[in-house]
Amino acid sequence: MDFLKTITGKVAAGIVALAVIVGGISWWQMDPSTRHTLASGTGRITAWFGIVLLLPWASFFVITRTSRFETNLAGALLVFAYTLVEVLLLLWLFNWSVPGAAAWTFVLLGALVAAVYNLFTCDWIAEKLA
Repeated sequence: MDFLKTITGKVAAGIVALAVIVGGISWWQMDPSTRHTLASGTGRITAWFGIVLLLPWASFFVITRTSRFETNLAGALLVFAYTLVEVLLLLWLFNWSVPGAAAWTFVLLGALVAAVYNLFTCDWIAEKLA
């Protein structure tokens, strides 16, 4: 069994190394405008993820106050409000421009990820701090 783990590990490491090499060559061959577009988009998405991760923790007092209502509707409205603010922020970061089906798919996927994260985080904060 150790033999299979060793072979699998080497194959996986080889695939990762190949992907890094191909990615580096692709980046090097790219024209500067495409490279700038990718870098700025990645920076915006990273900033958005950071805000999504921090918003419930930075406003824990709102979550604890909402949990005192002891109703699911109040919690659902709070999670919806957080998610709506985060999706609007994402659209604003990209100048309110969503040019196509693939971009809309990523926006909707981001909204889903933000909503699930907000749900679990708000629930945990309400359970531990309220």
